[in-house]
Amino acid sequence: MLDRTATKFSHVKPGDTDYVGGGLRDFFLYRDLGIADATHGKVIAHLVKANLPPEKGTGWHRHEADFQIVIMVKGWARFMYEDQETLVEAGDVVHQRPGIRHYLFDYSPDMEYLEIVSPADFKSVDVEPAAEVPEATPWK
Repeated sequence: MLDRTATKFSHVKPGDTDYVGGGLRDFFLYRDLGIADATHGKVIAHLVKANLPPEKGTGWHRHEADFQIVIMVKGWARFMYEDQETLVEAGDVVHQRPGIRHYLFDYSPDMEYLEIVSPADFKSVDVEPAAEVPEATPWK
């Protein structure tokens, strides 16, 4: 039977939390959705949005996580997943399998995505390049 006491109820409204810097990437802003607290660190859910134009992107990395999905809410982003360039647009959902090497290298000024990861304190690890990365599109 599911242990319903291991997590707590959470309801975060748009004005309850602000977008802040200091997250995994300094060129993005992050809005905490209260899920890490509600699940006692089992899962994190946050909104991520573009803050600065793409210059060098995230670099090649992988995450030490059991589960990760990205749901593009606005705009678009271009990723390299291993050797495959992937355009992720508003409405798209991406499941990033554990350990996949990837590189977010380009995104629109209005890019915003919901990211859900388990565990909440997942690590990002730099890895060797899997392929050449195309140039980013300059913002106007």
